[in-house]
Amino acid sequence: MEGIRVGHAEVPGGGSGCTVILGPFRARAELPGMASGTREIPVLDERHVTPTADALLLTGGSAFGLAAADGVMRWLEARGEGFSTGVAPVPIVPTAVLFDLSPGRGRPGPDEGKRACEAAGVGPVARGRVGAGAGARVGKLLGPGRSAPGGVGSSSGTFGGWNVAALAVVNALGEVVDREGRVVAGPQGTRAVLEEGRTGTAPSGEFPDFREGENTTLCVVATDAPLSFRDLGRVLRVAATALPRRISPVFTPFDGDVVFGLVPEGDPQPMSSGEALALGVGLREELEEAILDAVDSGREWT
Repeated sequence: MEGIRVGHAEVPGGGSGCTVILGPFRARAELPGMASGTREIPVLDERHVTPTADALLLTGGSAFGLAAADGVMRWLEARGEGFSTGVAPVPIVPTAVLFDLSPGRGRPGPDEGKRACEAAGVGPVARGRVGAGAGARVGKLLGPGRSAPGGVGSSSGTFGGWNVAALAVVNALGEVVDREGRVVAGPQGTRAVLEEGRTGTAPSGEFPDFREGENTTLCVVATDAPLSFRDLGRVLRVAATALPRRISPVFTPFDGDVVFGLVPEGDPQPMSSGEALALGVGLREELEEAILDAVDSGREWT
């Protein structure tokens, strides 16, 4: 989409990384997950003094990975980009993390954030086990040994005359299901596993003792419709319903799901409630495709 660039970087040795979306743009966020790790999310409130974000960062490394945003800020600062303070521009970089920590694995930091910016471009987005999706897995209800590869997925098209696009980094506890309800990534039988765990009838070792926050799906939806902050929020809330349609279970105590919505800079135009609903559905459909693409592309890298 015009005015938006995406770049990836991985840690030395692989298994984790970060993905940057460069703007500037108006942005909002939905945080339906119960274990999110974030930075600078309050700047996306329509009441905040900052009118735009200069970049978004999606990163592995759990809370340690928030440090990668420092590299993005330094890269933007060197180019004079950021919110004008009268002293120096301050780049605004909202960030969200997923959990991919593993013994001996590196964590994204400022170097990875900078390299992701340097790699950013307007061409086709690299997909699969790259950037923030380098260490992603899905379907962990029976433990990591029964999980499937996750990764980065994307989808784009047009809806009602507007360009619409979505990017998803899928590292979910739950299974990914297609439009016919078939499990396409992760062990099947989620309902039975959860019921057996609740009643204490699960076979020994088959129902892990989950720890909060060790998963997470991070998403971005974008459109060139000239939405106001308010309308972007309305559209984003509808678009975020893609996650419960394609991931089961989702928004759990063990996932820190975050969905960003963004539109390029420009003068906002009024949009009726019906138009906002329709655009939200269009973005939801693209996000559903991006989630499916993430697991399809992730398998291609294994």
